[in-house]
Amino acid sequence: MVYYLNLLGTAIFAVGGALAAARKGMDLFGVVVAAVLTAMGGGTLRDLCLGVSPVNWVTDSSGIVIAVIYGTVTFALLSFRRLSYVPFKYLNVADAFGLALFTVIGCETALSLNANPIIVVIMGMLTGSGGGIMRDVFSGEIPLFFRKEIYATACLVGGVAYLAFLAAAMPNNGAMLGGAAVTLAIRLAAIRWGLSLPNLDQQADTVEM
Repeated sequence: MVYYLNLLGTAIFAVGGALAAARKGMDLFGVVVAAVLTAMGGGTLRDLCLGVSPVNWVTDSSGIVIAVIYGTVTFALLSFRRLSYVPFKYLNVADAFGLALFTVIGCETALSLNANPIIVVIMGMLTGSGGGIMRDVFSGEIPLFFRKEIYATACLVGGVAYLAFLAAAMPNNGAMLGGAAVTLAIRLAAIRWGLSLPNLDQQADTVEM
């Protein structure tokens, strides 16, 4: 199940990366690079932090192949329909599904390497959001991770939910689906209703020191 969830998350994140690059008017190469960075970035950062060598896509190139295919198909569809812009909501929704899947995959990977619960949750957050950070930097945007929107928080709560489901004696597959569902629900709610964490008032920058 983990393998197929990983492939599904890779495809979704690849589409999200391609959409982000298309919004910036990049050519086919730029769109495909963005798709690969988004799909593979989080897992790469996770493996580096956990000391996994070589990283996952070196031993199994299927993820890169899928990212290239979906990036290319997305570019072709956008070109065929001759869209003048890519609605931002589509990018956010695609990103939310990829975020949910990769969060629990990151948690499961860390747990399989006997990481402690805190590291498990952090690795889930890093796996879920790492590719999105790379995508946004590559396309010249401030990463969602660093904005006031609920993004990384959704990963953290989803990771905790995954561990809670396991602690309640739920099978691993069920715990992963439950953790992914929690992450997805929080992120989609944040998109739908503009939910965000408290942030400092921008007027604070004008206060004299």
